[in-house]
Amino acid sequence: MTERLFQFEIVIVGAGPAGIAAACAAAECGKRVAVVDDTPWLGGQIWRGQQARASNPQARRWIEKLRASGAALLDQTSVIASPHHGLLLAEHPDGPREIRWDKLILATGARELFLPFQGWTLPGIFGPGGLQALVKNGWPIAGKRVVIAGTGPLLLAVADGLKKHGAKIVSIAEQAPMARVAAFALKLLAHPEKIFQGIGLKARLLDVPYRFGAWPVKAEGGGQIRSITLSDERKSWTQECDALACGFHLVPNTELPLAVGCELVGDFVRVNPLQATTVPGVYCAGEPTGIGGVECALVEGGIAGYAASGSNAKAEAMFARRDSWHRFRAGLAEAFALRDELKTLATDETLLCRCEDVPFGRVKQFTGWREAKLLTRCGMGPCQGRICGTATSFLFGWGAGSVRPPVLPARVKSLLTTTNLN
Repeated sequence: MTERLFQFEIVIVGAGPAGIAAACAAAECGKRVAVVDDTPWLGGQIWRGQQARASNPQARRWIEKLRASGAALLDQTSVIASPHHGLLLAEHPDGPREIRWDKLILATGARELFLPFQGWTLPGIFGPGGLQALVKNGWPIAGKRVVIAGTGPLLLAVADGLKKHGAKIVSIAEQAPMARVAAFALKLLAHPEKIFQGIGLKARLLDVPYRFGAWPVKAEGGGQIRSITLSDERKSWTQECDALACGFHLVPNTELPLAVGCELVGDFVRVNPLQATTVPGVYCAGEPTGIGGVECALVEGGIAGYAASGSNAKAEAMFARRDSWHRFRAGLAEAFALRDELKTLATDETLLCRCEDVPFGRVKQFTGWREAKLLTRCGMGPCQGRICGTATSFLFGWGAGSVRPPVLPARVKSLLTTTNLN
């Protein structure tokens, strides 16, 4: 019979860099630790794929460290609710799981931000990270013409990865202006490893046109994308392609922190210097506290792991490193801030909520997210507003409001378990 009830001193939700670092720190302090993740692998989305982990020394080193730490791994386990303090309800392929904790560290990562434009729902349009994940898992891309658009350093990394798998990268369109990105590049002198990464990427993509201040306007094709129209304010042009990878940086996964009762500051979880949230015994690290990349997540995870274990001196010894990466994080947010022109790309007929087929024109007449959900079903489909909800935050300045369980689609059997625990 599969085990259903688990009890640990420290439970970490998320097996990406922040979660791995937190688990290693807590296990080092002698605590009984568990890492919970809904995937069957370690490394989160950033270190997804066996080949990616094997070829990345940093990923390999941290994963090996975790496996040697003695921390338990509850993989393929999706946390769907927190019925009360000290308890998580989760789903596993074998059935519901109850996970009890004395301290909780949330390292739930981030996801891509998608914004609506004409034709954005056509087959063949992916998020950059999503397309990269598909290719890493064997999706055929060799010989296909790919346009990459949106914003953020991920665009270059994805272009490089797709090119290595045989894709023909037609062009890269970065919506941020060159001046802002150049100013950010100068600030990287404090992080020379990032400069070398960037130089390497650009060198491998010298044959790919890279345009600053350009963004997608309209995708066209009969049942499959065949072309994308781009604009740079002064002019528009159309490029033929077989696939478009388009994403406008990242947004934090804060659904579980909100369900646990954590407060947000803007879009991110509020934490103190020890990564503690506003809920006693609950800590948060990595992208939910700010989009800062792998190194920032590793440092924050370590601080959270030590602090949750009561080893504050070890946590405080890492503050200076975190401060440095927080300056990097602030520069990243400033350089790749979204331009207002992106708010005007959708027509009234453009779908905003793809799950429930709700057009942009239907939603824009309301004054808030709750009203739009109640009267249009926007955000009430399988993604539970993770796509359209974050889009309306940028488009209209709406907040997501409260989160109700389950935070992910769940089986009725699991929901009955939740009811019995209340």
